[in-house]
Amino acid sequence: MQPIERPGHVEPAKVPEATAGFWAIKIVATTLGEVGGNAVTLTLGLGYLAGTAIFGAALAVLLAAQVRADRFQPLLYWAVVTATTLAGTTLADFCDRSLGIGYAGGSLVLLGLVVATLILWKRTLGTVAVETVRSPRAEGFYWATVMFSQTLGTALGDWMADSSGLGYNGSALLILVALVVVTALQLRTRVSRPMLFWTAFVLTRPLGATLANSLDKPVASGGLGIDDITISGVLALVMAGLVLLIPQRAGRRAACADAP
Repeated sequence: MQPIERPGHVEPAKVPEATAGFWAIKIVATTLGEVGGNAVTLTLGLGYLAGTAIFGAALAVLLAAQVRADRFQPLLYWAVVTATTLAGTTLADFCDRSLGIGYAGGSLVLLGLVVATLILWKRTLGTVAVETVRSPRAEGFYWATVMFSQTLGTALGDWMADSSGLGYNGSALLILVALVVVTALQLRTRVSRPMLFWTAFVLTRPLGATLANSLDKPVASGGLGIDDITISGVLALVMAGLVLLIPQRAGRRAACADAP
């Protein structure tokens, strides 16, 4: 049953406000997704397909709980985000490497899926603003976009680090510059806020991937050579601490904000 909206009434969303704390947790989550996915598929030797099945099953359970919840719950929300970045890592690696699509091809396909989902969301509900994510249908579009963007970010990060010649540190620096530009557009222009949000959401995923690669890749390849299981454990603790310590509240909007 849809909530009754009244003029001037403010309806909280089931997702958090995009504050600095939100982006800090998101970057840690995406870094955890990269090393956690590698820990299962490479370190434990289960392979990309099995890893995708494992994380996909966990995502399905957590997502069902998220949709059934009647309000924003930080621990549950970030558990779902982490599951999407874990599944996105293994799925992107499976498509890029096992199926032989390649980083560039996989990135283009996934970019098309992100754009198509946003267009369909906009045409169906009239807005893609995350502050309006309350109904199961809006959540469906939201989490589909999140999943595609996480997978896109993995493929894009791998392509930048391995095929562009920039390396891990150069790729991370380029992504940081792009995020600074997005922030400047947010503060100084009237560019669509939802478009800037989703641009930043996509970009923070390859940032996490390149940061993860700088930690777990061999020293000879420019990394620190730390094993994925150790990094995953540390990042899981860091993320849990951030979720518990950083104040978060549900995104809010005026119920009549989208009216003509």
